Amino acid sequence: MSTFTHYSASWLYNPGQPPIAGAGLVVRDGLIVAAGPLAELVQDYGPPTSDYPGCVILPGFVNAHTHLELTHFPAWRLRGGLDYHPHRFVDWIIQMIKVRRGVNQAETITSLKAGIAASLRAGTTSVGDIVTAPELLAAYDDTPLGGRLYLELIGQDAAQFAPRLDKSVVAAHGVAAPRSGGLSPHAPYTLHDRLLPAIAAAAGSSLPLSLHLAESRAELDLLFDSSGPLAEELYPLVGWETYLTPPRRTTPARFFDAGGLLTPQTLAVHGVQLTPADATLLQERGVTICLCPRSNERLAVGTAPVHLFKKLGLALCLGTDSLASNDSLSLWDEIRFALDCYKGELSPDELLLLATKGGAAGIGLSHEVGSLETGKRADFQVLELTPGRVFSAANLAEALLQHGKLRGIVAAGKLICCSPD
Repeated sequence: MSTFTHYSASWLYNPGQPPIAGAGLVVRDGLIVAAGPLAELVQDYGPPTSDYPGCVILPGFVNAHTHLELTHFPAWRLRGGLDYHPHRFVDWIIQMIKVRRGVNQAETITSLKAGIAASLRAGTTSVGDIVTAPELLAAYDDTPLGGRLYLELIGQDAAQFAPRLDKSVVAAHGVAAPRSGGLSPHAPYTLHDRLLPAIAAAAGSSLPLSLHLAESRAELDLLFDSSGPLAEELYPLVGWETYLTPPRRTTPARFFDAGGLLTPQTLAVHGVQLTPADATLLQERGVTICLCPRSNERLAVGTAPVHLFKKLGLALCLGTDSLASNDSLSLWDEIRFALDCYKGELSPDELLLLATKGGAAGIGLSHEVGSLETGKRADFQVLELTPGRVFSAANLAEALLQHGKLRGIVAAGKLICCSPD
């Protein structure tokens, strides 16, 4: 017979809502059965079984966009004699291709498992992870990391692409709890436009999408007049010269929209080079944008126009991308960087909201994770604030970013990481 576990702390904090002082939550069978002021919980469930004085309980993070199988990319790059810092976006893609050609499936699975462990240690309990092959999904077996696993789709030739799409759809539908499946039509420069309607039909209403959109100027050049380094360097490298189309005079957003891939179930990642008209199109289609500021800075592609996104009321979330273009898989690091990157456009509370409830909505799992509410998965972090300092509800989000020390992570009601120091 299952029993209750009653957690209490000095604060219970759902970003986007006022923090509750002297509060807690009650967990049974991996789900939250009650959350609120401690005095009320004690009446129904008795005294706490796990007490965290001087600490804050907040939801586990939802890293809405990452490629965990690239966690060992820095080591692979060094091993392959390709340890250089690319100066352009296309240089980075070419480096990526050359490095991946020297990595086998067993090494990729090991790298993916390392990424899962690193995510959990950083307080992330759900991810929107891009998976390049169905065979890699087994790396998630017996791990508590939840979220949505998007099967990546890349290709130009319809005959070669069809079986890969079919295989990916079957694999996505087969993803089992605590995770769900989806599809990832990679980017406008890695997919021929004639393939998009088939992806849209295969996804239907049951498989959410995650796609890279308007990440660099090179992407815009390719779609507008079939020029630039993607056409001149990437396509010859991978043998796609014959698939280079005449100038299309279109944009990344219109490219995907024409194929039926911009829907309320679509997560568009990056959006750095979106025009106001295309951002408006995304808003009209109900698309969510995932911000990856550290990756954008590393690849020198620009800064996403967050002021425009907020003005239009676009739904936003946050992702780390991969260790091929970032230094860590920690959303805490991403949030701190974003505070400076977006120069006051997003407050600490807003960024914490993007990393929790926003991320859950972005990957289509807001009914399961992202906030500490009855019926949702018991995924949360415990952060200790500096002893002796006085914190209020008004400055709690800022205090967490400046002084918070991660003490424990709980996923599905089980303590999976604890730092006593």
